Amino acid sequence: MGRIDKAYPTVCGHTGPVLDIDWCPHNDEVIASGSEDCTVMVWQIPENGLVSPLTEPVVVLEGHTKRVGIITWHPTARNVLLSAGCDNVVLIWNVGTAEELYRLDTLHPDLIYNVSWNHNGSLFCTACKDKSVRIIDPRRGTLVAEREKAHEGARPMRAIFLADGKVFTTGFSRMSERQLALWDPENLEEPMALQELDSSNGALLPFYDPDTSVVYVCGKGDSSIRYFEITDEPPYIHFLNTFTSKEPQRGMGSMPKRGLEVSKCEIARFYKLHERKCEPIVMTVPRKSDLFQDDLYPDTAGPEAALEAEEWVSGQDADPILISLREAYVPSKQRDLKISRRNLLPDSRLASSSRPGASTSAATTTDASPSGSLTGTGEAGKLEEVMQELRALRALVKEQGERISHLEEQLGRMENGDA
Repeated sequence: MGRIDKAYPTVCGHTGPVLDIDWCPHNDEVIASGSEDCTVMVWQIPENGLVSPLTEPVVVLEGHTKRVGIITWHPTARNVLLSAGCDNVVLIWNVGTAEELYRLDTLHPDLIYNVSWNHNGSLFCTACKDKSVRIIDPRRGTLVAEREKAHEGARPMRAIFLADGKVFTTGFSRMSERQLALWDPENLEEPMALQELDSSNGALLPFYDPDTSVVYVCGKGDSSIRYFEITDEPPYIHFLNTFTSKEPQRGMGSMPKRGLEVSKCEIARFYKLHERKCEPIVMTVPRKSDLFQDDLYPDTAGPEAALEAEEWVSGQDADPILISLREAYVPSKQRDLKISRRNLLPDSRLASSSRPGASTSAATTTDASPSGSLTGTGEAGKLEEVMQELRALRALVKEQGERISHLEEQLGRMENGDA
């Protein structure tokens, strides 16, 4: 946190401004970048970060004739990278061999706003300046489905694939109101759901968490992040909440699920770009328990690639290889696992046994219970101890209930002026 030194080392091999970057999902030290210099470069970051400026990429991919504005790695195949440029061309590369695998140069008549792979990387969807959302099979080079005027407004759209194969889009209406929509690729005639948000003019950037089915929507120039849950029941898009801050965001990035603080119940972390700084925004779910929260952290995509590039090119598909985040969980306290029965409700029991008329079973149990741990006694002994404990607690609850009734009765008389 805080200002970094002006002499801090950077990755500075491009000869023009860098327009997009994407960390490799299968290698945490590899990042790809696209630039106005019409090239794509792939960089290997040293294990402990940069100690000197990095000017030499691992590989340079040259194939675009105009600036490269979109970079995205394949979700399951190793070393497969997609790039899209202002030449309206989508290229798919094998980074391992620096070869161009597929060139899709006839499918987009105008600027491509964004590209999103589906869950297993067999298809991708694009949002284009011609107001169309397209679903494309890259290996066949064919258009699987297309929806013209997904959003009728002229301002930028975004389209992303969800885990179940549906497509989520953001855009503008004809009256320049910002919209969200959910589409079924089998039937793009009508959206499954369409919501209008407001009339701000910043493009909406969607960030999707497939593990919790939550879409976080950030608007350029907004000072808020809205988030929605996507479900199988109408109205399909359910508003959850809004995070608000004072300063507008110029851009937004998100931390992959594997990088979150599992022990703090962190479900999302964003990096908000201000004019002069980058601010982490942490989203957590408050939980009283210190245990690993299975419902917040279902198995998620791990760093292991499910396919090699050659296997994917040959026509194979595979879902991401999932890992449990339980191993990333670090308990907040190291606890002694010895169970001392003497410490269970000590004050209540002493109080109840010292009062006149206290339950004899409570006193008996307190005296009879062993002070050691549960280990070393037989199953029957354990059962008897638990039953005694239960009887004592029941007696205590009954006594407290009678006491409360008596006090309530007294209070009622006082309020009525009888006492």
